[in-house]
Amino acid sequence: MSTAAYPATDRSVGPLDQPGFWRAPFSRHTFRQFGYALSGLPMAVLGFSLVVPLFCAGLGLSLTMLGLPVLALLLAVARGLGAAERLRIRTLLGEELPAPPAVVVRREGVWGRITARLADPPGWKAVLHQFAMLPWAILSFTLSITFFCLGWALALFPVYQWVFRHYTSWGGYRVADWRDSNGVQHVYELTSPWQIAGVCALGLVILFLTPQLVRGLNGINRFAARALLSADD
Repeated sequence: MSTAAYPATDRSVGPLDQPGFWRAPFSRHTFRQFGYALSGLPMAVLGFSLVVPLFCAGLGLSLTMLGLPVLALLLAVARGLGAAERLRIRTLLGEELPAPPAVVVRREGVWGRITARLADPPGWKAVLHQFAMLPWAILSFTLSITFFCLGWALALFPVYQWVFRHYTSWGGYRVADWRDSNGVQHVYELTSPWQIAGVCALGLVILFLTPQLVRGLNGINRFAARALLSADD
């Protein structure tokens, strides 16, 4: 299928159509990037939970003929997961990655197909992708959702800061509360307009930097997918 089949995707979220710095936190492009970072963790967990048992079973049974079909199944599953990742990149990031060439079966019969799978370099690269990307998916998910939620929570602090004063015994949002070695109680609360404005300003800084962070994290995923899941240039 030619790349002309996806003109709308390329125009709407392609790398040449990235929003400016000031529009980024509110743009559809950023929310697609954020959706890609969040959906990466369940996809990585699914892939890892499929690939590791098959790999261990195939390796354990490799001393017998039973290990070869298991390893062939492993490579077929890894190729399918790679196709799903390319689809996810095309849908959410607007980048079309060419699929690797199909497996070439040179001998007829079941064993011909099995040996063709075992001699399939793109299949093994797809297996490596599933092994390598789980730790990165965890890090990407954690950083993306932490900075996204923290930025919005701090930026909107002036809107809801009155809740602590009205519904708790605090005079404002309590940042610290401890007793020193002399028995003196130390309490720090955000009560003044300048403190509230400072929290909001910090939230705005995080809010506007988060799209750049998420885009950078996703760039590592794109690089890995181009290297391990797409056809060689």
